[in-house]
Formats: sequence, structure tokens, C-alpha cells
Amino acid sequence: MTRLKRHIERHAVSRIGWLRAAVLGANDGIVSTGSLIVGIAASGAAKEQVLLAGVAALAAGAMSMAAGEYVSVSSQSDTEKADLARETRELAEQPELEREELAGIYERRGLDRRLALKVADQLMVSDALGAHARDELGISEISTARPLQAAFASAATFSIGAAAPLLSVLLAPSAMLAASVALTSLLCLAVLGGLGALAGGAKPARSIVRVTFWGAFAMALTAGVGLLFGTSI
Repeated sequence: MTRLKRHIERHAVSRIGWLRAAVLGANDGIVSTGSLIVGIAASGAAKEQVLLAGVAALAAGAMSMAAGEYVSVSSQSDTEKADLARETRELAEQPELEREELAGIYERRGLDRRLALKVADQLMVSDALGAHARDELGISEISTARPLQAAFASAATFSIGAAAPLLSVLLAPSAMLAASVALTSLLCLAVLGGLGALAGGAKPARSIVRVTFWGAFAMALTAGVGLLFGTSI
């Protein structure tokens, strides 16, 4: 077996669909639930009230994330299907124009005219729609929209993310509730940022700084609101 045959590439872009939804869900679960809890705790509410609000935030947030991702990605999927249907009609009605269009794409990528036409001819015979979908529309198996996958990934990871500040509420003493939740949330955000970057093949430092900064900003803001309005919640 040659080295070429043994060479297997695994690219992080193949994970982009579920990874984006998962990181967004977990991040939102930590930040929104943690910020809500910190704000309510800062207002002087009882621990039981804080816990109840956190549980409600987890349930509502998970459903909201699932519905939002499903609707958003479904819209993308509908657009892709409409473009593919239009491309199918054009291939049936004007194949020569579509051949020229495909060859033009390859010419702009650096192939000479003769080779571009040859490649276009071969692809038009083997998989005309696939070639146009990939090279003209930018639609591929890796990037195609998957609404259910995105919805489940967002809801599940939101719930996992939101569980961290809720667990902190259960374990922390009432006098240190806001500080404990804030610290737990920031630590979880740092871990999430690092794991998300590593899963995507990127360096973790920038991701960690980014997510912890905005998480701290959100919690500081809601804590300020809670202190401002006191127990009027």
C-alpha cells in the first residue's frame, strides 16, 4: 500500500453544522441562565425564588433554542431546495448554457479553456446537478442545512450549559449565591470556549478570552439591574 493510499484526511469543516449549533446552545445556556440567576440573586431574592427562576429559564431557553434553530435552518434548507429545483429545470431546458456556465467557473479558478470544457463535459455526464450545486451554488453534503440536527443539538447543549449555574445555586450558600454562580459560569464558559476551538481545529486562547469576556459583561450588567431594582422582580 502506498503512502498516498494510507493518507486519510479529516477536516473540521465536516463538523460545522452541529458544532455551530452545539456551541451556540451551550454558550447561551450558561450566559443567559447564569446572568438571570446573578441578576435575581443580586436583587436580594430568596434562594428558592432564584432556583425556580433558573429552572424556568432552562426549560424556556431550551425550547426557544430548538424552535429558533429549526425555523432558521429550515429557511436555509427551503432556499437550497428552491435553488436546486431551479437548477434542475435549467439543466433540462438549456444544457449547453449550463455547460458553458460550469466551464466558466473552472476557467476563473485557473484552468485553461480547453481543460475547463473537458472537465465540465465529464461532470455534466456523471453528475450535472451535483456539479452545479457544489461549484455554482456552494451547496455540498458537508454544508447542507439539517434543521432537526441543529434543533436537537441546540436544545440539548443549552440544557447542559444551563445546568451548571443551576447546580451552583443548589450547592452555594445563600450569602455567596451571586458570586458562586458567576464564577461557575465563567469557568464553564472558558472550558466551552477551549473545547469548541479544539473541536473546530482552532487555537483555544482567543476563543476562551472571547466567551468569558462577553459572559462576564452580561452577568455584570444583569447584576447591576438586580441591585438597581432591589427585590422588585
